Amino acid sequence: MLSNSLLAQDWPQLFYYQEANKLLKTSEKPIEAVFFGDSITEGWPQFNTSFFDSNNFFGRGIGGQTTPQLLLRFRQDVLGLRPKKIILLAGINDIAENTGPISLKAIISNIKGMTEMAKANEVEMVLCAVLPANSFPWRHSIIHTHKVIKLNQMIKAYAQENNLIYVDYYTPMVDDEQGLISTLGYDTVNPNKAGYALMEEVLLKSLQINE
Repeated sequence: MLSNSLLAQDWPQLFYYQEANKLLKTSEKPIEAVFFGDSITEGWPQFNTSFFDSNNFFGRGIGGQTTPQLLLRFRQDVLGLRPKKIILLAGINDIAENTGPISLKAIISNIKGMTEMAKANEVEMVLCAVLPANSFPWRHSIIHTHKVIKLNQMIKAYAQENNLIYVDYYTPMVDDEQGLISTLGYDTVNPNKAGYALMEEVLLKSLQINE
């Protein structure tokens, strides 16, 4: 396990994918899309490796990360791979205050910053809705459901204003208490195999890719 002092020195965890990035760059594999985000993104390939392999998708998620951390490693872990598309799913850990309190305005600003960098590098950015969550297993004190809904509204509006694809995971995965449908998650935040299967269906439809 990495020491707290090492993590403090490398707050965005730039070391995390350094070796994998080097190998991928030298492999000459086609990179259709890089999936960028937190534990939801990091766990996805573990549930369905074939989904990534068959579509030339690559994951660059790190559990627990917030948008300020993602912004700092965006150039190295995403743009440096020169993908055709970037699938960005981020924001739930910001709402959980994993790296401290942050406003919705600041979260969307970080998302916009990454999108602008992608555009400058002629890479298509795909923005995804934050999954429903009405409680955090690691931070029970935060009441945040309304923030999830509002953040998704802001992401969708920004996507529409800039002619970007918006992937709505929230609507098909939310229960009547504005949380993640229990059969789709292994906790109140992270999807299980069934949850990822649904997300794959929604994403491919949004990207107009046939399964």
